[in-house]
Amino acid sequence: MTAAATKPLAGKTMIMSGGSRGIGLEIAKRAAADGANITLIAKTDTPHPKLPGTIHTAAAELEEAGGTVLKHLGDVRIDDSVAEAVRLTVDRFGGIDIVVNNASAIDLSPTDAISMKKYDLMQDINCRGSFLLSKLSIPALRDSAKAGRNPHILTLSPPLNLNPRWAGASLAYTIAKYGMSLTTLGLAEELKGDGIAVNSLWPRTTIATAAVKNLLGGDDMVANSRTPDIYADAAYAVLTSPAADTTGNFFIDDEVLAAQGVTDFDKYRVVPGDAELQLDLFLDA
Repeated sequence: MTAAATKPLAGKTMIMSGGSRGIGLEIAKRAAADGANITLIAKTDTPHPKLPGTIHTAAAELEEAGGTVLKHLGDVRIDDSVAEAVRLTVDRFGGIDIVVNNASAIDLSPTDAISMKKYDLMQDINCRGSFLLSKLSIPALRDSAKAGRNPHILTLSPPLNLNPRWAGASLAYTIAKYGMSLTTLGLAEELKGDGIAVNSLWPRTTIATAAVKNLLGGDDMVANSRTPDIYADAAYAVLTSPAADTTGNFFIDDEVLAAQGVTDFDKYRVVPGDAELQLDLFLDA
């Protein structure tokens, strides 16, 4: 069996927004284990009092896992910063094969309570940032497709669920996340003739991250969640699928893995047992 068959992301180049902690870091580590090149665009240079990890600690973990890392201390909200990250990635690694739109801000406040500053932050990071990084990477992704390197754009955003419940509960956040999903919908159609896969991936349940603990419900919410490993394994399955046959999808993590033959999902539970897991946002029971 060839190295490409056993490690399909070996030598491939991924550029990711965020990734200094949580889900993004786990997705990047899964690629690093294959020997991928990874550019992290992150602004966490020094430790946060409530959130573990910086761009430097993340890079060290990725290199230990087997990846080659380009650290770009930048901000996905700033055009020149993202453009420089793309340029440096192409200069260093010779191209871009994978874009992962991971960076995201969250505030579930209702409309009358949320500040416009926080509204703008979520729009700029979630929707605009995903659009910008994808847009600037298209030329390199087209080159990747021409070279037969199976290019993908993967955005961590939900299915476009028009049940009014979600917009009614957290309108500002829903607009920002659905903007990411509309980017998937539009780019999949726009780029389908180029052989570039464009998909979204969302978890069935809440995922045990610092954001879930600090913003959504504390330790009780974490206990009813799955680990980031399930998201990383599902992302790996999508990113190693044939681009020509895998585009325009709004994937759910456990459905992706079930299609791959995974039957044991208990290993992804934070707390073993039969307690009901917390369904994630934007998914109807």
